[in-house]
Amino acid sequence: MSSNLITTFLAIVACLGVTDARAVERKDFAIENVAIVDVEHGRTTAPQTVVVSNGRIVAIGARAAVPGDATHIDGHGRFLIPGLVDAHVHLFNNASKRPPNTWSFPLYIANGVTGVREMAAWPDDIAVVNAWRVSIADGTLVAPRILAAGVVVDGSTPAEAAQRVDLAADAHADFGKLFSGVSVANWHAMLDEAATRTLPLAGHVPAGIPALVAAKAGQRTAEHLMQLFEACTPLESELIEARKGLAGSALVERMENDEPRVLDAFDARTCERVSRELAKTRQVQVPTIVLPWVESHRTSDVSADPRWRYLRPDERMRWQRFTAQTTPEQRAIAARRWDVARKIVLALDRANVPIAAGTDAPMPDVYPGFALHDELERLVDAGLTPAEALRAATLASAKLFGIERDAGTIAVGKRADLVLLAADPLRDIRNTRRVETVVLDGRVFDREALDALLAKAAADVQ
Repeated sequence: MSSNLITTFLAIVACLGVTDARAVERKDFAIENVAIVDVEHGRTTAPQTVVVSNGRIVAIGARAAVPGDATHIDGHGRFLIPGLVDAHVHLFNNASKRPPNTWSFPLYIANGVTGVREMAAWPDDIAVVNAWRVSIADGTLVAPRILAAGVVVDGSTPAEAAQRVDLAADAHADFGKLFSGVSVANWHAMLDEAATRTLPLAGHVPAGIPALVAAKAGQRTAEHLMQLFEACTPLESELIEARKGLAGSALVERMENDEPRVLDAFDARTCERVSRELAKTRQVQVPTIVLPWVESHRTSDVSADPRWRYLRPDERMRWQRFTAQTTPEQRAIAARRWDVARKIVLALDRANVPIAAGTDAPMPDVYPGFALHDELERLVDAGLTPAEALRAATLASAKLFGIERDAGTIAVGKRADLVLLAADPLRDIRNTRRVETVVLDGRVFDREALDALLAKAAADVQ
């Protein structure tokens, strides 16, 4: 993308989500008498004062000195958590060639989501991502940090697949994004080229590759529990053999046709064994179990949800079309998938497999920002403690992106991306929804500013 196009694009999007210039001005402040949620150890502290200057935490303590010109924020009876991260979102609509999902930016901030990972960009999109990053950093764009952005890598031959990896690396993408239809031969070509270019690969485990093989080969993350459903059955070898030689839509169709049999064959002991082996690889799982949950709970009138007003018209049309095409049989399969997904996630957690929270927003019924709270609740439904679920959206993501010295917990020296809650999330994970104040890079959005942000978001899409 040319510099002129980037400038024009920024002129259009820079004001999105900005309700009032004063609301996003960085300032020194202190949150006083607040209970800090220690996401690493799963506990809360006695009341502390957290002092922030120039976007960084500079002091924490019961008697921390507060500069005379700092703004005072009352934290009595409230709980402070690190900014939340959604590790699987889509900001671009390259398949449909629609504009980027900038309408979603204020929804993330209003829900305390201060960081996201973009999962399916094209090489030219990375220039747009970098322009967003500049505007977010200078406060002219109210949006979550784009902590990583991946470029889709595919191709019809091994040579073309390797070339797509080169294109992603040349664009300075953070990783190459894999999909289920990648053939075995192309996958090997991508791995070899990605190693040469030091470009991580992440995304779907291709449907012809066993889950453990992908993890041992170095695929950085695996999304949606792809191929773990098969791995948690006695059928995996048989299924992989039957998929040999398939690629693209034929491979995906075979995988989808196998699903009822795979779900029926789930075996807890097999899943426990696979999870223990997976833990040794340190591959991060991003299960996005909100997806089968919403798919199995979907109603015919998708517009009845009060969050519907925040969707752009083209997104509403897409959701309505998708819902109208969903059959009762598909909902029944989704319900079964939801049941098995919970069992797999619990096995992963018990084996200490790293889990990061992600949503796949804006898939139908998966509202950006709001859905991360849904995902945290679903992780608890699966058997994780509230502390473990919260860690998946904070410290686990910071470690995934290699920024744990800067983010993921609340400590002196770390960046001031913070969320002030009205109630303790370790007692009830649903309390992460009770957002009173969001701090983004030292810029404070109180409840009034957040409500104004949501009101503007709704007005902008009309």
